Amino acid sequence: MAVLGRVIAVDRAACDLTDADALQALIRTVRPDVIVNAAAYTDEARAFAVNATAPGVLAMEAKALGSLFVHYSTDYVFDGAADRPYVESDAPHPLSVYGRSKLAGEQAVVESGARAIVLRTSWVAGAHGANFARSVLKAAAERDRMEVVADCFGAPTTAALVADVTAHVVARLWERGGAGAAPCDVCHLAAAGETSWHGYATEVVRYALARGTALRLKPEDIAAIPASAWPQRARRPTNSRLNTNKLRETYDIHLPEWQDGVHYLIDQILS
Repeated sequence: MAVLGRVIAVDRAACDLTDADALQALIRTVRPDVIVNAAAYTDEARAFAVNATAPGVLAMEAKALGSLFVHYSTDYVFDGAADRPYVESDAPHPLSVYGRSKLAGEQAVVESGARAIVLRTSWVAGAHGANFARSVLKAAAERDRMEVVADCFGAPTTAALVADVTAHVVARLWERGGAGAAPCDVCHLAAAGETSWHGYATEVVRYALARGTALRLKPEDIAAIPASAWPQRARRPTNSRLNTNKLRETYDIHLPEWQDGVHYLIDQILS
């Protein structure tokens, strides 16, 4: 985003998403041309405050300023029952508090009347902090066997790809006439292709070994298990596949295969 102008990033201390008055004061002081909201909570106590109420407040402030609002949502708004990748017009049916709160956030943004774009993404990981790929690498260095869910499907997507696409989308919207030219719209953003968590883990180990990383575990030592054997705090859709045709057709964005992102992620983690 820095290539588009000056970026002001705020942490929790400067931006308490559970405090609507503080949020309004921050936006009115900074007066940004673009507001990007990447925050999300799975904790039930804060989920609706952070995932639903705060986006609505930010969207209303963006409308008042004439700013563009970029908001990230999730595959968790769907129940995963479809037998194909989800398109933006599919009816949401979240399975968890997290999914319901994120859906409420989407609706608050749309209903605000702000010039906004909601980018739904899934299986996102960055090179820093805890993530699935890092956990797999750690386990592969310490264990002779691993069990990974094989009946949930999606596309591993890097935080770097999400950031790059966001910058591209914002630039395109400005080329078309600034924030005022941006519809309040929803687009899916995920890497191309699909795999299971088991396939994801297998590719992490395979690629790490190929680049010379010392691991005890081999790809064939990763056992496939059902999702029912691995309970999650927020119930995950078994089908997290997102159709990204709309993003490609609207913004001329061609997304890389998920394996490319995984390789980039592993290179960053191991460097």
